[in-house]
Amino acid sequence: MRPVPENVSSLIAVRDVKVHFPLDSVGSLGRLLGRPPARVVKAIDGVTLDIQPGETLGLVGESGCGKSTLGRAILQLVRPTAGRIFFKGTELTGLNARQLQQMRRRMQMVFQDPYASLNPRMTVGDIIAEPIEIFEPLRGEALRRRVQELMRTVGLNPAFVKRYPHEFSGGQRQRIGIARALAVGPEFIVADEPIAALDVSIQAQILNLLSQLRRDFGLTTLFISHDLRAVRHISDRVAVMYLGKLVEVADSREIYRRPLHPYTQALISAVPVPDPAVEKTRRRIVLTGDVPSPINPPVGCRFHTRCPYAQERCRAEEPPLVDTGGGHQAACFLLEEVSSGGAARDSAA
Repeated sequence: MRPVPENVSSLIAVRDVKVHFPLDSVGSLGRLLGRPPARVVKAIDGVTLDIQPGETLGLVGESGCGKSTLGRAILQLVRPTAGRIFFKGTELTGLNARQLQQMRRRMQMVFQDPYASLNPRMTVGDIIAEPIEIFEPLRGEALRRRVQELMRTVGLNPAFVKRYPHEFSGGQRQRIGIARALAVGPEFIVADEPIAALDVSIQAQILNLLSQLRRDFGLTTLFISHDLRAVRHISDRVAVMYLGKLVEVADSREIYRRPLHPYTQALISAVPVPDPAVEKTRRRIVLTGDVPSPINPPVGCRFHTRCPYAQERCRAEEPPLVDTGGGHQAACFLLEEVSSGGAARDSAA
């Protein structure tokens, strides 16, 4: 087994992870000869990230940037093409199927679609009980009490234990999914767009529930969303993704107060402010062009095709993710100009 890197001390450590999906079949002979497919979707293309115990890390970006793929790769629901992922020092990418199953109870997922993620042929009680039966010897009355306790924890009436998913609203179904994730007492949860399919009035309830569960159970959470208002409300730190790469990582308050990357600035400028006077004076950054294809991403900085500050260097070199101080990381060559006394980006934003 390969040694654990010395800098792996966090609960979740992602090291240069890539997830590429082949588009072309190479055939049995090609696989035998080790030939790669002619075309691949580079969903994740070199991500390094740490999640500390007890924190909620918000992961944001446009649809198709690789957010959900990264969350699934951390849980090994999608096997990485390259790189290493660690959970409390244990390399998940090196585990076989049986070893990985034993880790499942420590890492769970809340899926985006509360309609598709629940088996319509199972009662709510059976859905929540299933992971408990896999990992624990509870049966009969003890199991029934445990399921009812979990339903109360997420704000559901235990009297509904015999009902089926179609008898619940979208918000209630998402609570069922959360109860299922909590059933085996995990330490880490990936919440993949858990409020995207819900009405606005219900979204706040689910966010408050996730915050309460974090406090009660000491959960560590990767909260994936394209809703920057929700991310700001629930997250300790925020990581911004663009086309399979991280472009900025910072404390939640810091990144909203002082975004450094042009892409982050554009995303935050699009968040409405509930104050007409302030909204009138805000400068909206409108990005032009479409997101490039992950099959053939741009050379150099992947954002340069839409960046209003792009230079020739951006078209040739890929900027590294560097720490600008206080754990605020960003991948942009313009940061060098700021640090050397050049034109400050904040004034441009």
